[in-house]
Amino acid sequence: MKILLVEDDLELGRALQAVLLDDGFDAVWVRMASDARRLLAPETFSAAVLDLGLPDGDGMALLRELRSGGAQLPVVLITSRDALEDRLAGFASGADDYLVKPFDMAELLARLRAVLRRTHGAAAGSGLWSCGALALDDRRKFVTCEGEPLALSPTEYSLLCALLQSADRVVTRTELENRALAGSESQSLDVHMSNLRKKIGERRVRTVRGVGYMIAP
Repeated sequence: MKILLVEDDLELGRALQAVLLDDGFDAVWVRMASDARRLLAPETFSAAVLDLGLPDGDGMALLRELRSGGAQLPVVLITSRDALEDRLAGFASGADDYLVKPFDMAELLARLRAVLRRTHGAAAGSGLWSCGALALDDRRKFVTCEGEPLALSPTEYSLLCALLQSADRVVTRTELENRALAGSESQSLDVHMSNLRKKIGERRVRTVRGVGYMIAP
């Protein structure tokens, strides 16, 4: 997924872009509101991470401009403004989430995934789920990866469906076993997950030791 990062601070901007790229996102970084406005005109991005204090304008004003123009792009605001009225103003202007600096990079990624899941995960209950290059159509029981169809076993399909439907969090082993394995031994979960990884790509499923698994963009 393509993310627009708007942050004027050089050190933070580089760090945020590196984290987004490392997490599998296609991150485009700009430092000016005018550059963001120009790039957002075609609406080719899946989401934006937007700083409020920019050299050539206020991020809040840019957000209001986008929303007044009908743009539905998910936006996560990042700012040092921590007052309640600032947070309320951010949401009133159309922000999908609001994160106060300094923040942990893992929290930003989790909030961004949650916003993307709400917006792109399943459109209006259509049964369509996606994350990165993976797409699943639950109505047709059809999965593609980078546009190519995948042949999955029923268990592998159920596991992938559970992971995609909870793309913003770790899915516990118990949840996956109850959903896809009908109470089978936990060792078989690892076997099925290993088979799924071979088909969709090793790096697309993360193991959280002692907890469960998580889909990665």
